[in-house]
Amino acid sequence: MNATRSALPAPAADATVFGIIAAISACHLINDMLQSLLPAIYPSLKTELDLSFSQVGLVTLVYQMTASILQPLIGLYSDKRPTPLALPAGTLFSLAGLLVLSVAHSYGLLLAGASLLGMGSSVFHPESSRVARMAAGRRHGLAQSMFQVGGNAGSALGPLAAALIVLRWGQTSLAFFAMLALLSCAILWNVSQWYRHHGLARLSPRKGSGKVIVDLPQGKVLGGIAVLLALIFSKYVYMASLTSYFTFYLIHRFGVSVDVAQLYLFAFLAAVALGTIAGGPLGDRFGRKYVIWFSILGALPFTLLLPHANLFWTGPLAVAIGLILASAFPAIVVYAQDLVPGKIGMISGLFFGFSFGMGGVGAAVLGEVADRSGIETVYGICAFLPAIGLLAILLPDPRKK
Repeated sequence: MNATRSALPAPAADATVFGIIAAISACHLINDMLQSLLPAIYPSLKTELDLSFSQVGLVTLVYQMTASILQPLIGLYSDKRPTPLALPAGTLFSLAGLLVLSVAHSYGLLLAGASLLGMGSSVFHPESSRVARMAAGRRHGLAQSMFQVGGNAGSALGPLAAALIVLRWGQTSLAFFAMLALLSCAILWNVSQWYRHHGLARLSPRKGSGKVIVDLPQGKVLGGIAVLLALIFSKYVYMASLTSYFTFYLIHRFGVSVDVAQLYLFAFLAAVALGTIAGGPLGDRFGRKYVIWFSILGALPFTLLLPHANLFWTGPLAVAIGLILASAFPAIVVYAQDLVPGKIGMISGLFFGFSFGMGGVGAAVLGEVADRSGIETVYGICAFLPAIGLLAILLPDPRKK
């Protein structure tokens, strides 16, 4: 075994380990599919528990704030004391959360299940993003896209699974999906062994390794991080309007059935997955700053049109918005990791956590707007959020040594 571990030659540290990236992406798919089952069953929970839009938004807030507050803290801790076994252990929180949700017939249990799901994500995302960086070699954008597209594919499959299974067999069928967490746990156990014996060495600074060193004043680095967080705000508040309320919007405005509305949501989330695939490699090839510019600001014409479109055009517009917006996140995460080298866990946790938090806050605020002014008002307000993409002009250009 020791001979095998020492057999990796030094140049292999700059090679891309696609097997590890594929494994962590598959687990990301399972994790985010399980997480997305919660918003996918909102319409049935709203009816069964007689919830208001504000209460639905509060469920999302509890789930996403649990993840957002813990993620940067876990990332910061793992930067100082890497913990490979946190990956398989974190899946047990998601398993427990779905088991609670499968028997949640009170609002209190619903909130408890949502918080456990959030804790599962808070452990998974910073550490798995670190593994993607370890396995990337020189292709950081590609690795981050492959990792994130697993999550986006899982988010897209969640509503489809809810439409085909949960809505048909009832809330208790969530316990069946919880068993997928055990499969993820087994895969992540093997990933954690690679992490321990090979991955950590690939992140260690080595003389002549060709690793990027960013030469920027601290003020510009902090300013760049602040701009990136503002772009995450615009992206994820808008995304919250679709992931949490798009089905309600379609049912209210066009009178479609719940099943049809879920299929529209699936099409949007599938487009998000495709956009994520493109964002990282395009950033590697043309520069991440250009991808960030296009992906945030480029969605603006489509978001402005969406509130005025008929049912026929609503689908294509939602797909276009998903494709363009999703290409931003891989580029943003890698750009931020390059700005703050040596703090991969903290940066990954900060950006994944902030995206969860903004999605939760956005869902809660937009739920209040929907209760007071109607669901259509939500999309009239959110249409202007991508204009925040103009702030990308303030992003610094890292000088690389």
